[in-house]
Amino acid sequence: MSSNRHPRLWGLHARPGRRLGWLLAAIPFLLLMLAYGLASHQRHQDNPADKVLPTAGQMLDAAQRMAFGVDARSGKRLLWADTAASLQRLLIGLGLAALVGLLLGLNIGLFPGMSAGGMPFVTFLSMVPPLAVLPILFISLGVDELSKIALIFIGVVPVITRDIAAQVAQMPREQITKALTLGATPLRLTYGIVLPQLWPRLIASLRLSLGAAWLFLIAAEAIAADAGLGYRVFLMRRYLAMDVILPYVLWITLLGFAMDLALRGLLRWRFPWYQAARG
Repeated sequence: MSSNRHPRLWGLHARPGRRLGWLLAAIPFLLLMLAYGLASHQRHQDNPADKVLPTAGQMLDAAQRMAFGVDARSGKRLLWADTAASLQRLLIGLGLAALVGLLLGLNIGLFPGMSAGGMPFVTFLSMVPPLAVLPILFISLGVDELSKIALIFIGVVPVITRDIAAQVAQMPREQITKALTLGATPLRLTYGIVLPQLWPRLIASLRLSLGAAWLFLIAAEAIAADAGLGYRVFLMRRYLAMDVILPYVLWITLLGFAMDLALRGLLRWRFPWYQAARG
């Protein structure tokens, strides 16, 4: 059988159309839903009271209760309260990590003295498992918001710093030489010429860091919190409430996907030249 029978799908130069691309993207999700539905149906046939694999109806009821029902204890709609608490921690942690990582990476990548003094330390920090320092953060900073934000910051900032520094190091040295020759000061060169070229790479680096940031957030909330998506998932674990846990996990995934989509859209909108340069 010829390997070029379906070149639009599987060839090295395949270019699936828009509709075909959507179909190919949907197939894995449909297969996963089908597999779960069959497994859930089988378990409930054997045990109607099964809690491990709740049916779609049970999960929908639980999601509606968490999203629209008012909790008698707190007077809040728990899903939205948890979402607001988690997103606040995540965005502050990521924002601080992006700012510090951008400035450190810019200077480390541009100035040899900064690279010699700073890069070994940043590399060392990047090898420290962030979850291993979580108890230290709770002891030193307390169990309030600061320790959770600090964990996200510590886990993400070394990655962004190294990525930005590598991007600066790959810039044509002729560009820097010409700027200095034409009279640009080191300050003007750093923040007026090099920095604007790094914004798209910072966005791309944030996209790559989203998964890790969510992991650190969920871990911190699971150990010490009174609100948040991670807190609610681990609280419901005590009651084997999989009808709540699975919708929460799906919601977390959708939030992460939406954030990634927003960053990708921002990258295409504001910096089309970056995407074109990368092919």
